[in-house]
Amino acid sequence: MNGLMDFYNFITGAALILSALGAWFTAVMPTIDRWSKRFFMIFFIAILTSCLFALIEITLYSYPVPIALINFTLFLETLLLSIPLSMPIVYLLHCCGEKLRSSRLFHIVLGLWAVFSVLLASTLFSGVFYYVAPENENLYLRGPYFPLVVLPMAAIMLLSLAGTIKRRKRLSRKVYFSFLTALLPMTATMFIHMFVDIYPLITIFTVLSMLSLYGLILSDQLEQYMNQRNSIMVLEMRPHFIYNTMTSIYCLCGQNPQLARQVIMDFTTYLRKNFNAIASAVPIPFTSELEHTRAYLAVEQAQYEDSLFVEYDTPHTCFRVPPLTLQPIVENAVKHGRDPYAGPFRISIRTRKTDSGSEIIVEDNGRGFDPDNYRKAHTALANIRQRIKMMCKGEMTITPRKEGGTMVKITILRQDL
Repeated sequence: MNGLMDFYNFITGAALILSALGAWFTAVMPTIDRWSKRFFMIFFIAILTSCLFALIEITLYSYPVPIALINFTLFLETLLLSIPLSMPIVYLLHCCGEKLRSSRLFHIVLGLWAVFSVLLASTLFSGVFYYVAPENENLYLRGPYFPLVVLPMAAIMLLSLAGTIKRRKRLSRKVYFSFLTALLPMTATMFIHMFVDIYPLITIFTVLSMLSLYGLILSDQLEQYMNQRNSIMVLEMRPHFIYNTMTSIYCLCGQNPQLARQVIMDFTTYLRKNFNAIASAVPIPFTSELEHTRAYLAVEQAQYEDSLFVEYDTPHTCFRVPPLTLQPIVENAVKHGRDPYAGPFRISIRTRKTDSGSEIIVEDNGRGFDPDNYRKAHTALANIRQRIKMMCKGEMTITPRKEGGTMVKITILRQDL
């Protein structure tokens, strides 16, 4: 019996240390997004608290305390452990952009957890599921209906696993295998526990599985963070654009001083917005991005005079976008779409509110693009698409126009501003 208790102490202590490390890394890691930080903090703190109650329970076995107190401690320990076991489904739905309120899967999981909680609470008054036996040195023993109290949690794990597999196409490869790595051992452990007592292993398996999920999720977010920073470097100001602008201002100072002053103001706004965007790692108001774009186009129009025309139709601006989203798209259109021998180059920028969120549409009458070569040639636009998906759960599509030219459509899901 002492050997069993020593093993239980070791497993509980290891789980306590690992969960504490997980909470600490989550608190200090700068690259993890705010939602994921809250999620993993709640997860590891729940595990940590469950381990603390497990240690209290072990300590109580050594003292002549009422059985009811041990039973209540075991109840709290198990209830707290059930919370992180049920949480992966929340993170899965978050990764897929699904709202919890409208998710049938989440409601089913929540209902199963409520059933488990009720069954677990009944153990305080009945020994049909499990009970603490004083004649067995106060270790808990299984009752005749023990599998029934474990069944809801096993069903939750199985549903989480099935939900992950069903949504595999909506997850990156790394995130998908992260969920599989975490859920497979947790699901197998829960079903085995219905028939074989491996309760001490559930906690450690849960911590190890979620640490693997946390590590791979963190790796994926770090990779996306680095890609985001790299993409911003790609989207930084073109040197020849700066040289041409300064040359234009120099010429305008003698020909049209008032226009020169306006171009200087527009160029200053463009520079300021560029520097602010490079420093920002969170979505910004669309109005700020639109101001950045207007300043850029004003500078370009001063250089191209009557060969560049812009139309704005942006009644809807109450949403957020990643920094350096619209401006680089427009800049790319001017850079690659404008043909000086094909007449005036026209760009239209429109926004509209949709049932699911917001849309930005940028159209031009330029040269268009070859879809087969797009992925290889337009690295900047590919990076914009990645940042829109990562930061706003949005999408960006690029299609040729029937009238000639290109249309870029950005869809942003509804946000709480």
